Amino acid sequence: MARSLTGSEHVHSLARDVRWIAVFVAVIWLVYLADRFLPLESFGLIPRSFKGLVGIVTLPFLHADWTHIMSNSVPLVVLLLLLAGSRANSIDIVVLISLLAGIGLWIFGRTAIHIGASVLVFGLVGFLVCAGFFEKRLLSALIAIGVAVVYGSTLMYGVLPTQSGVSWEGHLIGAISGGLIAYYIAGDLQRGTGDGTRV
Repeated sequence: MARSLTGSEHVHSLARDVRWIAVFVAVIWLVYLADRFLPLESFGLIPRSFKGLVGIVTLPFLHADWTHIMSNSVPLVVLLLLLAGSRANSIDIVVLISLLAGIGLWIFGRTAIHIGASVLVFGLVGFLVCAGFFEKRLLSALIAIGVAVVYGSTLMYGVLPTQSGVSWEGHLIGAISGGLIAYYIAGDLQRGTGDGTRV
């Protein structure tokens, strides 16, 4: 049986979502620590490479150095908490953003090893901002405004090819992926397939 991303079969438990966020971020840090001793960065996403396909899954867990992981961890936690606090299907949304952005980056990205959770960070920003406008709900709009104020300049700067060694196309594809998923879910709600208890 098909399952809707906005269906009532999702029971919203903020405590459960906070636990999975803690586990998710902890795994990112454990992988980072393991990468100090093992060549795990070689498992990053390499566009249009059969070997690089594994990076669609591993991309958010791999980071180059301390600055890289710190710059991604703080906004990632904030955005995941915003998402979890407002949606019953937050885990599904994170998985979909990660997979869609990873596939898009594999198809369209530059030939290089792409790593880092910033693709997911930009995807979450894109999702939260677009959901606020597509769904026309007060809570969604407030979250969208907050995200736009806090991360707006980062979003605009991060998708421009102005920084060497930064996967700007990963940021751009992540943001687009988040927006597309928000559009799809808003369509579900308008068609009446959702239970109306979302952001």
